[in-house]
Amino acid sequence: MTDGLIAFEELPSWVPGNVILASDGQNWKDVALRSYHYCGQDVIVPPMRDFLLVSYSAGSTPMQRRFDGRWKRETLGPGAASLLTRAQKAYWNWEDPIDVTHVYLSGRLVADVASEVMDCSVSEVMLDDVLRTDDPVMTAAANAIACEARNRLLGGALYVDTVARGLVVHLLRRHASVRLPQRRCNGGLSPQQERRILEFIDAELASTLDLKLMASALDMTPCAFARQFCQSFGCPPYAFVKARRLEKARRLLATTDLPIKAIAVDCGFCDQAHLTRMFSAEFGKTPAVFRRSAR
Repeated sequence: MTDGLIAFEELPSWVPGNVILASDGQNWKDVALRSYHYCGQDVIVPPMRDFLLVSYSAGSTPMQRRFDGRWKRETLGPGAASLLTRAQKAYWNWEDPIDVTHVYLSGRLVADVASEVMDCSVSEVMLDDVLRTDDPVMTAAANAIACEARNRLLGGALYVDTVARGLVVHLLRRHASVRLPQRRCNGGLSPQQERRILEFIDAELASTLDLKLMASALDMTPCAFARQFCQSFGCPPYAFVKARRLEKARRLLATTDLPIKAIAVDCGFCDQAHLTRMFSAEFGKTPAVFRRSAR
């Protein structure tokens, strides 16, 4: 248990059942699956770490669930599905044996997909309280993920990630509420974000600084980061990084005796030839000529 939230592996301690199928040990990321055979029960499920989709595959039973203080009643069987948001205690009561498939979606995955869909950093996602929905997209996704867990086919982890992301988009469209951060009026980065990204870029100039890496430093999606960065600094991130690298190279050429090859690597260029091409195009001189003229 972490921060009072239980992991899906701990669920049988509160809801005993026979495991029919599990994705354990298949190196899936942010997605997990377990299928259970359950007898009738009256149980309390503590707040869970992950979002939960329940797909009903065999048997039929009257079901009662209390979620956030309200009881709901439905008859559930094959073709139906339930949703439970993360970090929410729920009471479940049913009478007859049923087989179900649980698909667990991590909060990180759901927030990442929501951020991409909304083109901004999403602060919170909540799934609706859905005891029964006859949603073929949800049941098809659960069946596809279960098939991968059962057959362990080539590329299974990648396939499951793709299906899960499509499922999250569907849930966001039909069964979720999203909380967005307040947007800045000018559409740019905040002063704190500007300082953080400048420090990050300068510290990582020797590394491969792609858009996704820079955006992750501010917990933003690449699209939102690129747009707000350009608003704040007046140029795209890649152009800013190139200028920063060239300026550092010029400073090192003028003030140190480091070999040009070493300066190229230290400033994030592929090699000396790459530095020479970029430097000449920007300053009209090769690094060697510039160094001689600067002494």
